Amino acid sequence: MNASMLPYILFSCLLLCVQAQNCSVREIIRHTKLLLQEGPLSCPCRETAANSCSCLPIAEPGHELPCFVEGTEHMLKHNISSNAVVERLNLSFQIQLDRNLCESLAHGTQCQYKTKGNVKEFLTKILRTYQEINIHNLKKLKKTPIIL
Repeated sequence: MNASMLPYILFSCLLLCVQAQNCSVREIIRHTKLLLQEGPLSCPCRETAANSCSCLPIAEPGHELPCFVEGTEHMLKHNISSNAVVERLNLSFQIQLDRNLCESLAHGTQCQYKTKGNVKEFLTKILRTYQEINIHNLKKLKKTPIIL
C-alpha cells in the first residue's frame, strides 16, 4: 500500500462511519430489540374505546421517519413499554427527521400509512427498516476500494 493513500483510506472509512452514525442504526436496532423483548406487545389492534391495545401506524415507503416519530410519541403518551428507551428512540427519529440526517430514509414530512398495527408490528417495522440500512451500509463499506 502506498503511504500517500493512507489518509484517503482513513478519511473514507471515517466518512462512512459518520454517515452510519447519523442514522444511529446500531443504537436504534439495540433499543428496538430491547422493547420487543419486553412483555406482551402483540394484542390485536382494534381502534375502539374499549380496547386497551394501541394501534400504531405501519409506514408506507418514504414516510418511515414521520410515522416512527408519531408512533413513539403515542407510546410515550400512553406509557407503553419502557419510557426511557422509547424516549431515546423518539428523540433519534425526531433529530433524523428535523435535520435530514439519515440519507437512507426518504424524508416525507407527513406520516402516511395504509394500515395500523399493534406495538409489536410497529417495533418490527422499525427493526426491519434499520436492519436494511445497516446491511446497505455494510455493503457500501465492502465496496470501498482499498488500494495496496
